[in-house]
Amino acid sequence: MKVIDKINKALEDDRCFWSFEFFPPKTQQGVMNLYDRIERMCKLGPLFIDVTWRWGGKSSDLTLELCANSQTIYGVEANMHMTCTNTNFGLIADALEKAKDQGVQNILALRGDLPDGRAEFDPSVGEFRYAVDLVRYVRRTYGDFFCISVAAYPEGCMAPADVDRDIAILKEKQDAGADLAVTQLFYDVDGFLEWMAKCRQAGVTMPILPGIMPIQNYAGFKRMAELCRISVPQEIWDRLEPIKDDDQAIKDYGIEVAVGMIQRLQAAGVRGFHFYTVNLERSTRMVLEQLGFVPAVSDVRPLPWKPSLSSKRAGENVRPIFWRNHTRSYIKRTELWDEFPNGRWGDARSPAFGELVHDVQVRHSVEQAVRKWGSPASVADVCALFVRFCRGDLDSLPWSDTPLEPESVAIQELLAQINSRGFLTINSQPSCNGAPSTDKAHGWGPANGFVYKKAYLEFFVSPRDLPGLLARLDTEPTVTYYAVRKCGDLLTNCADDSPNAVTWGVFPGKEILQPTIVERVSFLAWKDEAFDFWNAWSRVYGPDSPAAALLRAIGDEWYLVNVVENNFQKGSESIFALLDGLGQQQLSPPQ
Repeated sequence: MKVIDKINKALEDDRCFWSFEFFPPKTQQGVMNLYDRIERMCKLGPLFIDVTWRWGGKSSDLTLELCANSQTIYGVEANMHMTCTNTNFGLIADALEKAKDQGVQNILALRGDLPDGRAEFDPSVGEFRYAVDLVRYVRRTYGDFFCISVAAYPEGCMAPADVDRDIAILKEKQDAGADLAVTQLFYDVDGFLEWMAKCRQAGVTMPILPGIMPIQNYAGFKRMAELCRISVPQEIWDRLEPIKDDDQAIKDYGIEVAVGMIQRLQAAGVRGFHFYTVNLERSTRMVLEQLGFVPAVSDVRPLPWKPSLSSKRAGENVRPIFWRNHTRSYIKRTELWDEFPNGRWGDARSPAFGELVHDVQVRHSVEQAVRKWGSPASVADVCALFVRFCRGDLDSLPWSDTPLEPESVAIQELLAQINSRGFLTINSQPSCNGAPSTDKAHGWGPANGFVYKKAYLEFFVSPRDLPGLLARLDTEPTVTYYAVRKCGDLLTNCADDSPNAVTWGVFPGKEILQPTIVERVSFLAWKDEAFDFWNAWSRVYGPDSPAAALLRAIGDEWYLVNVVENNFQKGSESIFALLDGLGQQQLSPPQ
């Protein structure tokens, strides 16, 4: 979707909106961490994100990859930067074709920095001199397919004396086909509002999003102000001077400045704000929280999971619960599956179904992983890590990149208790019997609806404890389960292979939606990946170390089990009661 359409709708509703800018990291580990950050920050409800661009090397390809994956995996519109200086039509055409093929429909057209620090354009190299040339080319070649945004400079592109000339250029970009403008960062709100008024008087009618960059540290801020040639009110310098060596105080003051700026802009009628995040999360999140901009559930959760924006997945409204904490793996695994019949997520009869994606890895550097998880020497040590995660004292495990979802707060102590007895949970869901669709913990879908959930647990259990567990589960008429080892040998009490809906919603004027399922074939596709995480974790340590041997042994010998309590009218505690008296206490109970 073109972001200008979303912007116009927000303006029509007189609703504030925001967007985030990221840049491609230089290392693979940085790229992995950025994906995690984008995933978390998308929960803050940005209208879109954009990703910067540099010609040459892998940067331009990585920009497109970040944009395409953000749309496909995280369900957020992406705006791809594209610079044109000293670039010919062939390179631009190739990049635009790739963007179109990947479903990226938004371009930020920029001149870009001149190579080698030169001050003047070399007419003998390339066929684009200014950003307006790129805007004209995109419009002439692709018509209305792309939403085109452009840069604007409240304090002049090169110097304050250039402001009036730059406004005329901005009008020229609009006339050439630009849909909206995003400004360079600034800190002088009065100056920005005066500049905005001049733009409107000059006939610039397209939306203009002010660029906001929370101050992160003194040296970086000073360098950025000099590089971008922006004026900073003396009051800000005066406040920064006594705290310039205190990074936390600088960040806190930067949040205060950004909040104050946006409040003044909002009072003046501005509704859209573009955050230069510099790939950092906390300050932007704190600004949005202090402004009360963090969106309502109904604004960002049309389904329990974030829908993909890929046109290929437009009808996808069902997913297996197993990949809940690893959307990236699910998307990659299903990219080449057959098209989605009847809105389903794939056809188990497809020969491509369940092909394992061999990229399971711990999403931390070795140093980070050891610092986070230590070097477990016993099953009790492993249980202790899972307990800490369930209680919120640890923010990730190999099977879960992010902390527990808000819905799990009500069951987190129950989760901690079963983990302390050797049931190592990697996925869970509390039951829910008709919560309003606007409920902050359970809600999703349109307003005035109701959502339902069956209690669900997925965990690893030792072969010693499995027989007693299955004997208990087989006595419960409303409980279904699957249990499997790494080598196979599936055990189950399910009579057939039909999908079991574990989440559904009832909404006015709609058929019942069943977006989350448990199913035999998808469980078997997931189990290879689930067990591979034990090996991935073991590789953090030396191959002959006790920690590596322990983790490999658990992965080779233990069972992966999922359990569904199909009576959704029972409280969430009922599924945990099935495990009472089972397992072996590995940790001392909390005092």
